[in-house]
Order: sequence, then structure tokens, then C-alpha cells
Amino acid sequence: MIGKFMPIHNGHIALIKYAKSYCDELIVSMSYTFNDTIDSKLRYNWIREIFKDEPRIKVELILDDFDVEELALPERTKIWANKMKKVYPPVDVVISSEDYGVPFAENLGAECLIFNQERNVFPVSATLIRNNPFKYWDFIPAVVRPYFVKKICLYGPESTGKSTMAEKMAKLYNTEFVPEVARELIVNNDLTEDDFLRIAVAQTQRVIEKTKTANKLLFCDTDVITTQIYAKHYLGYQLSELLEFEKLISYDQYFLLNTDVAWVADNLRDLGDRREEMYTLFEQELLKRNINYISIEGNYEQRESIIKSFIDELIK
Repeated sequence: MIGKFMPIHNGHIALIKYAKSYCDELIVSMSYTFNDTIDSKLRYNWIREIFKDEPRIKVELILDDFDVEELALPERTKIWANKMKKVYPPVDVVISSEDYGVPFAENLGAECLIFNQERNVFPVSATLIRNNPFKYWDFIPAVVRPYFVKKICLYGPESTGKSTMAEKMAKLYNTEFVPEVARELIVNNDLTEDDFLRIAVAQTQRVIEKTKTANKLLFCDTDVITTQIYAKHYLGYQLSELLEFEKLISYDQYFLLNTDVAWVADNLRDLGDRREEMYTLFEQELLKRNINYISIEGNYEQRESIIKSFIDELIK
């Protein structure tokens, strides 16, 4: 069977399981181009992971540099068949849920089995998922879901309600949140380069871990830009290694929380007299990177309302 699997979904999985029941060996041929919207290696690894315990299923990659979309299916699939004959062992059966299945099989000299072409068992397609993943969330395999999780960063100076808001939003939307991991690692602000690197590693790893179990959304209290800001403040200079960690995580939306709420002191917060200065610094770092953000102001109820309104639209 052939496909782009961009991404693989539960309909594909059902098709592959159906195909396996008819085969001594099933070749799942995943075609790709260099312009695909989802990276080919990522898609390939998704399929491999899903069927890692199925030795009779052979997942193969093939560069799609031979297709001629303008041709009618009989001639178009003849080109496909000629290519497949060169790269794969002899094929006895083509299994598909697409219109091209029958002519492709004929050009291969193979039998054709069609599976749920009406798609009434799994009313979904990869295109529908790419266009609206949340609507078709239940059709997305667990290994694929992290790719579509929207990561929300609550960002800004000390004592602006980020931690409380991240946890509250996660409960409201039945999903995960990532705390400010630095608070699990340090006991005071007498910090070294190694401390900031440990924080960056731990924060990044936690986001990656929580993305795997998140339900559509992941709310993150802080990011590695924040780590860089505090590293420069406490060390007196930029820590260039942190830039590499920043590149590892991309957030879909930033909320910049303003300082117009009461300062709450604790054993780590020591910049209460420089709140406006720090807010400006946090904002400048976003502007310097051309990162889109929404400024969050007002009391805690107003802040929650602004964020919730945005998230509700995002889910729609």
C-alpha cells in the first residue's frame, strides 16, 4: 500500500491492519517530497513507532520525483507502477481506499483490495486533520498528537501570576502545564553559568515530556528566553549556550503578563523594585525576535477572561 501519511491517522492504521491480514509481507510505501508540510522523517518514524511490534510490516520511504499529476489515473499510475517494480520485490496485491487503487494494481499486474472507500467508518483525511487538528483529534494517533499540540507561553517578570494561571488554564482545558522548573532546582539567587544551563535543560525537557501527554494545549510558565534574561541579570553577561536551547521549542502563542497586580514576595523574588524595568526588558526580547504576543493586564479575573477568550477561539 502507498501513501503520503501526512499525517498517519486512525483510518490509515485500520487500512494497514486490514492489509496485513491478507499479506505474508506488507510494504507500506511512504512517498515524500522536499516541499511537504510535515517533515518526511517525522512521518516515517510515526509509522515505524506505531507498527514497531509488527515484523511483517515493512515501512519504506520513496522520493516522489516521478509523479505526473496532470495525467489521467491509468497513465499516471503506470508511471508509479514502473517505479515500484524497480525498487520493491514483486507485488501480488495492492490494498487501498483511494480511486487510484484499481488502475495502480492493474499496472502492477496485481490483485486489488479496496477498504472502506466511502470512509464512513473513519470519516477523516490527512488534509482535514492538517486544516483542523482539534476537530479531528480523536482520529489522531497518540504518537502523532504532540505535533499538533499548541504550546502557550505565559511570559513576563516576577509575581505577575504566570504559575497560577498556567495551572488554572490546564485544569480548565483538561490538559497539562509546565511549571517554572527553575524553582525545583535552586534555593537562592547566587547562580552560576552551570545553574542556568541546568535550568535550560530541565525546562526544555519538561516541555517535551508534557507535550507527549497534553490534550490539544500545553500551558507553559516561562521559557528559555526568560532564562537568558535572568542569566544576563545575575551573571552580568549573555550566556550564548542558552540560544541553542531556545531553538528547540517553538511556542504558538505568547501572553506577556504586565505588572499591574500586587507584588508577592518569596525566597527567590528579589526584583520587586524594578518591575517596570523588567517588564520592558521582557517585551523588548519578544520584539527583537519578531514574536507575536498578547499583552495581559488588569486584575486576575480580567487576565483569565482575556486568555480564555483567546484559547476558546483557538480551539474552534
